[in-house]
Amino acid sequence: MPQDALRDIVIVGAGPAGITAAVYAARKRLNFSVVSAHIGGQAAWSGEIDNYPGFQLISGPELAVKFREQLDKYSIDMRERVEVTRIERDGQNFKLYLSAGEPLMTKTVIIASGKKPRSLNVPGEKKYLNKGVAYCATCDGPLFAGKDVAIVGGGNSALDAALQMVRLAKQVYLINDQPACTGDQVMIDNLNKVGNIAYFHQAKVLEIIGQQFVQAIKLEHEGQIKELPVAGVFIEIGLIPNAGFIDFVTKNQVGEIMIDCSAHTQVPGIFAAGDVTSVPDKQIVIAAGDGAKATLSAFRYLSTH
Repeated sequence: MPQDALRDIVIVGAGPAGITAAVYAARKRLNFSVVSAHIGGQAAWSGEIDNYPGFQLISGPELAVKFREQLDKYSIDMRERVEVTRIERDGQNFKLYLSAGEPLMTKTVIIASGKKPRSLNVPGEKKYLNKGVAYCATCDGPLFAGKDVAIVGGGNSALDAALQMVRLAKQVYLINDQPACTGDQVMIDNLNKVGNIAYFHQAKVLEIIGQQFVQAIKLEHEGQIKELPVAGVFIEIGLIPNAGFIDFVTKNQVGEIMIDCSAHTQVPGIFAAGDVTSVPDKQIVIAAGDGAKATLSAFRYLSTH
């Protein structure tokens, strides 16, 4: 599709919501583009997924491959490794500025950009990013095989990372600022069956220490300052909506885009789906359903405008 063509839809994101939106748009024979840094979204970060219909057990990377295979069935204008940096109104249409290439013009937008990792904001975090500091155990965990690592967090993301790392690392330290882990009990039970994990509850991370690479993590625990020698630090303290590129849709107090049950925002022509939205339950299957609803709503909008 020519760069300057007016599209029916631009879909921002290619996780479960964006992929499903794209499949429905292709089936409707709409002129559309998909813009995403990568295919799979947050689902691609997961270690094991056992609650997605059609698969008793599948890893996040394997599911991302399945997403790509389904996309490849259609002739889709896929802008991979590209991010939307800003969306502006242009009359009744919308103009999307990209991190690479010329802007895209479109009649409607489906925002399915998901969430991004929350930072600890402690000394050493940025300095040692990709030098021992990581946000994805699925992606980077094998680099720390046989080494000691720390995982910061106590929810499902942290527990998933811990379940992956206890199989790879020599010793895993789970550092949590709450009195106990808050994730699913089945994950907690599975972690309690292994012997190479130690818990530091009600602990505060103060600094990530190293020279060329990470060498230790400093924390405050039970009134004492401690340094744990580690080669890797996985930060799993939650996610924030990836919606900073649009400032004219209504968002809630945590920055999620507010939508109704049909994926409409308050701006005609702008739709949203998946974890970037105010939908309360963040699940892969729910995101996929929301992506379908978003395209169907966009199609109805295009049919009447």
